[in-house]
Amino acid sequence: MTNLGGHDLETILDAFEGAPSDRPVAFIAYTIKGHGLPFAGHKDNHAGLMTKAQMQEFRARNAINQGEEWQPFAGLDRAGDVERYLKQVPFNARGRRRFTAPQIEVPDLPIPEPKGEMSTQNGFGKILDDISKTGGPFAERIVTTSPDVTVSTNLGPWVNRRGLFSMKNRDDVFKERGLQSMQKWEMSPKGQHIELGIAEMNLFLNLAALGLSHTLFGERLIPIGTLYDPFIMRGLDALNYACYQEARFMVVATPSGLTLAPEGGAHQSIATPLIGMAQDGLASFEPAYVDELAVIMDWSFRYMQRDGIGELPAAEKSTRWLRDAKGGSVYLRLSTRPVAQLPRAMTPTLRDDIIQGGYWIRKPEPGTTTCIVAMGAVMPEAIEAAGLLAEDRRGVGLLAVTSADRLSAGWHGAQRARERGDVGAISHVEHLLADLPRDAVIITVCDAYPETLAWIGGVEGHRVRALGPEHFGQSGSIQELYAHHGFDANGILAAAEGLGGRRVRYRR
Repeated sequence: MTNLGGHDLETILDAFEGAPSDRPVAFIAYTIKGHGLPFAGHKDNHAGLMTKAQMQEFRARNAINQGEEWQPFAGLDRAGDVERYLKQVPFNARGRRRFTAPQIEVPDLPIPEPKGEMSTQNGFGKILDDISKTGGPFAERIVTTSPDVTVSTNLGPWVNRRGLFSMKNRDDVFKERGLQSMQKWEMSPKGQHIELGIAEMNLFLNLAALGLSHTLFGERLIPIGTLYDPFIMRGLDALNYACYQEARFMVVATPSGLTLAPEGGAHQSIATPLIGMAQDGLASFEPAYVDELAVIMDWSFRYMQRDGIGELPAAEKSTRWLRDAKGGSVYLRLSTRPVAQLPRAMTPTLRDDIIQGGYWIRKPEPGTTTCIVAMGAVMPEAIEAAGLLAEDRRGVGLLAVTSADRLSAGWHGAQRARERGDVGAISHVEHLLADLPRDAVIITVCDAYPETLAWIGGVEGHRVRALGPEHFGQSGSIQELYAHHGFDANGILAAAEGLGGRRVRYRR
């Protein structure tokens, strides 16, 4: 039982030769862990090390001389013949197996006109639909995919225009049976959407494969995957290794947080922004407004194609410690909550601030004592609380965070740069907080675990009260859940009173 078939190379080769070639085949190789070693099959051998005597016996048994342990053909009688043969096999004879592909030019994405209230999820659907209608080389390279939630994550208009992918043409079976639907589910080789079952692990495996197309096949794709935000954690292993392999994709997680209140605890998420901040190779954003989202998506489609070659755009050279030249994948945390849009011009300065992670909605003054830092769907509560606080406090500041990830990464990067002699390195969050008096208090609020923004107090030494849900599971309206967890307008006012020692006027 110590020499199972998985160790028998002749058996393996026979299995390969006898396998059918007209369909996928899975090979299951039964093996013993640590085969050929003194502790083969032992429960402790995951971290087991051979003794010096055991290693000497192992080296002698394999005819490997001292110092030749890393020579490719050490111990073989006909090393030269083996080396010559391996150079001729197709796997090696074809040369380099990694390819490159030129970047796809990204047209300037239009910003949807701010009319009344709109959710960022709805804005995502509109932006993608506009790309589809405009067409062109960029639109042709986008591939979307989703595990069962295509329509409920606003991919419906895109799919109706671009179709579903299949190796063969397939009719819409729902239409054939007379079932009424706004969706078109025809499938063909020209389709640009891959429909998955309820399998988030498959989503990230799919995004990884699509996001490596430029290096595996020499053809670049722009993969976009959508899913409900809490279910990112179902596919974390695949997401982590996709980033490790430097796959390039955009994952749109929506809806998110407790803000999808009526759907109940099974769909609520509070820890995912921390994943976005900690995952290497992934830039995460959580915009509150659709114009912010349009700017972020425009930047992201270029960021996903960067490879460290060439100059950064002039506007981004000040963020050299963010590793922007290398590029990476992007995570957008969106919401289904309609929010009143801000009628404003998208200036170059505002655009740059959004990408770097934050901007002032209400700038602080020299006498400012209180500042609210808010991110995502809770912005209406932050604006309301800032207005109420301003009734008896001077110069209440309101900072909108579009990316806790980018702000935090910039701060840590600038600190490292200064420690290495670049005394002029100043991060974006340090620029933002430079005008906030040191004795002012900061209240952070987000629909996520409070530590997502709590670290901001460490930048300049401000006192901080971090608000956000620490638990999940209740059902109710948005207002009920915000109030229950203490991050509605009244919760912000209570935090300000607790930090500042002054009574404030609560909303009725």
